[in-house]
Amino acid sequence: MDMQAWRARLMTGQWFSHLPVPLQDSLLAAARIRRLSSGQLLFKRGDPPCGLYAVLEGSVRIGAVSEQGKEALLSLVEPPHWFGEICLFDGQPRTHDAFGVGQCVLLHIAQATLLKLLDEQPVYWRQLALLMSHKLRLTFINLEQLSLMPTPARLAHRLLMIAEGYGEIEPPRRVLQLPQEQLASMLSLSRQTTNQILKDFQGQGILNLKYGEIEIVDAERLRALAIF
Repeated sequence: MDMQAWRARLMTGQWFSHLPVPLQDSLLAAARIRRLSSGQLLFKRGDPPCGLYAVLEGSVRIGAVSEQGKEALLSLVEPPHWFGEICLFDGQPRTHDAFGVGQCVLLHIAQATLLKLLDEQPVYWRQLALLMSHKLRLTFINLEQLSLMPTPARLAHRLLMIAEGYGEIEPPRRVLQLPQEQLASMLSLSRQTTNQILKDFQGQGILNLKYGEIEIVDAERLRALAIF
């Protein structure tokens, strides 16, 4: 694909499509294509800031591994999401690890290049702040749900959020390429508990489960389960 094709893909996302056109043009002009094989490390916790990324193909797993080897999966970043903006604001090291999932194609804008652009056009800092504030809202929602919502409602809500690309994708997807192990890790649940809830939803005709895939058959009933 050429850059115009990548642009069309990015325009399917809420954040990029609502940017001023001159900023869209500047970001694309400064961007370079980066490819990752499945499982390849993009950056790890403690690495210096390396800029802003957009996922064009495949996905990126954001998480951390404890000293005991237990992995916490925070997010699976899919097209057309952007990520990496936190370090742009504070200049501090990366907070988590990022790995490619599948054959991954990224758009990368280097930290120094983006900071130069923002120095020349400081009004655009607001657009980057909007990108970060959207994710901060999602974090607060997830923390509230962890404390207050029963497990089936949390799982239903997370499936809906993933289907909607966390507010980026319209209309929502019906089929999620999402292994149950990854969903369990996102929700801090055991794989057994996650599988039990998913099978219950399937028995009610709300979901259809296949290997590495979850199909939302009845989005309205799933949404009703997500309300607590």
